Amino acid sequence: MSLGTARDLNDVRAGRKDWLGLVVLAFAVLLISVDATVLDLALPFISEDLAPSSTQLLWIIDIYSFVLAGLLVTMGTLGDRIGRRRLLLIGAAGFGLASLIAAWSASPEMLIVARVLQGVSGATLMPATLGLIRTMFVNPNQRITAIGVWGAMAGGGAAAGPLIGGWLLEHYWWGSVFLINIPVMIALIALGPLVIPESKNPEPGRFDIVSAGLSMLAMVLMVYAVKETVVHGPSWLLTGVGLVGAFAGWAFIRRQRSLTDPMIDLSLFARPAFSTAVLTNLLSIFALAGVLFFGSQYLQLVLGYRPLEAGLLMLPGTLVSAVASLAAAWLVRWWEPSRVLSVGLVIAAIGAATLIALRVDSGPQAFVVGFILAGAGIGVALTLTSDLVVSAVEPERAGAASAVSETAYELGVALGVAVLGSVVLAIFRRGLDVSALDDDQAHVAQGTLGGAVEVSKSLPSGEAAVFLESAQNAFVDGMHIAAGATAVVLLASAVLVARMLRSR
Repeated sequence: MSLGTARDLNDVRAGRKDWLGLVVLAFAVLLISVDATVLDLALPFISEDLAPSSTQLLWIIDIYSFVLAGLLVTMGTLGDRIGRRRLLLIGAAGFGLASLIAAWSASPEMLIVARVLQGVSGATLMPATLGLIRTMFVNPNQRITAIGVWGAMAGGGAAAGPLIGGWLLEHYWWGSVFLINIPVMIALIALGPLVIPESKNPEPGRFDIVSAGLSMLAMVLMVYAVKETVVHGPSWLLTGVGLVGAFAGWAFIRRQRSLTDPMIDLSLFARPAFSTAVLTNLLSIFALAGVLFFGSQYLQLVLGYRPLEAGLLMLPGTLVSAVASLAAAWLVRWWEPSRVLSVGLVIAAIGAATLIALRVDSGPQAFVVGFILAGAGIGVALTLTSDLVVSAVEPERAGAASAVSETAYELGVALGVAVLGSVVLAIFRRGLDVSALDDDQAHVAQGTLGGAVEVSKSLPSGEAAVFLESAQNAFVDGMHIAAGATAVVLLASAVLVARMLRSR
């Protein structure tokens, strides 16, 4: 970028209306992120009310992020063509309707379908919000501040989900965790046209429906194969599903190279800043989602805290994550982005490693400290990686670039729950002593820690205490392995950033 161009961009500053628009977009992002994790504390209540199988329980959590991740590229490109604000408002209406269905679901299958509809609607919202920020805030300093707010809402929302869910579960039934979406979506539909400008690519080219289908097929099938293999072990069927997904991904990439107007400009990945930012985004959220998944169950089912109490113990980490997202925009004015990002990832790795100190009979202090450190580092990472991605393209293509970043984010959420959650469950099942149970009880107990707690209530007091201790110890052993793996992933990300972004 020339010096003259940089000065011109610094002279273009956002006005009051743009900042009001950012507030509306930020609340939309907050709710989408909350919905990715708000069910973590509700799992015991859903298990008791709807009696889902262990696979259904994981799908209730995972399917939202899987569908959302599979459609983000398509919806980001569609927003560039038909208008990002228009797509945002359509998505808000759909998200509100899907939330109503989820709140009053009468079976696991109905809840899974509602989560699918939420994922479809959420896919229209996420890339539109970041794409609109890219076009509303042309000034680089203002843009990274705005993305810091966006990152605080995205990362803070994921972490605040358990707190909000905990308060609601203390006072209402589990379906209430979905009803909080309705007022905000109504406000978005009412205020969006007043404070958010419409933006789109003036020369978008033809929308390629084949590319849209291939991207969805590749994402869903490959993620499904990974998830089910981790949970149930390898099989010929899952191998076939994974290969079909990989073939669809190869066909998608090949098609993008041949199209005049591709959905994704693959040349972007040749830029170290872009490709490293996307990968770091995925790995950071992978770590956060895993910590939230097993951490919330540890606080409730091992240490015995009520949902609201568990949510309050997560509050310090939530606040620190939001502050760190905003602080990242300030820090890069004095230090190189690669240095700030690397240090943030190392801090997050230390936080994950701290969770290895958790015990069945210990207090919550180690978890609170570990979650604070992890939240701080991941908050920094989310802001900087998002800014690197959207800054790599011109404003008219912001939706497509944002969709790549959001795909990494949502895929990280899904894989964090699927992989790390499944590692915990696999070790939990291996260490659980079911010798005193009949076949039906053993099947329920081995499904989830919540199932084991329920089974213990039906046993004589002496046997119940021994069995419950066995279940809790097995679960904590699984947490230790998952926490160690998370720390290694974050440290590897820090090294990658330090090497690939050194010149920036």
